[in-house]
Amino acid sequence: MNHINLITDYYIAHRDELLAYASSRLGDSMEAEDVVQNVFLRLLTTDKMISATTLPALVYTMMRHQVLDYFRRHTTFEQYEHYIKRACIEETSTESVFSVREIIEQMERGLAHLPEPFRPIYRMHVYGGMKVSEISKELGEGYKIVENRLYIARKAIRKRLLAVGF
Repeated sequence: MNHINLITDYYIAHRDELLAYASSRLGDSMEAEDVVQNVFLRLLTTDKMISATTLPALVYTMMRHQVLDYFRRHTTFEQYEHYIKRACIEETSTESVFSVREIIEQMERGLAHLPEPFRPIYRMHVYGGMKVSEISKELGEGYKIVENRLYIARKAIRKRLLAVGF
């Protein structure tokens, strides 16, 4: 049995169980359906070997990561929404509102302090919107190496932006 049939059969047999799992964590049935669909779309498009033994654990791991990503996006959205509302309510001056250009300049200054192998990875991720797996294929580097370098670069840039008041 090829992996597409295996994934399809698993989806048909366990869809309701997976929806209940996602709904219990998200509290929203529409978001839960999106999470379940995203997991199976990723599984169907992956080129990695999948077996009947590894599929259940892989599905739940991917669902847990999707739920965590949802909460990260939701938290980030709320933080920016809070900042924007506060900026609109308070008297805003040109000094208190940072432009995108200023943020990018500070990011680039922070990148200049990083070693050379870290810079293209960060740029590909932030400016190109590429995932770690795409970057590792593009650069011919190992997935874990790219993931580690991106983590270090993010940490350094975040520290830089906080230091200058962003």
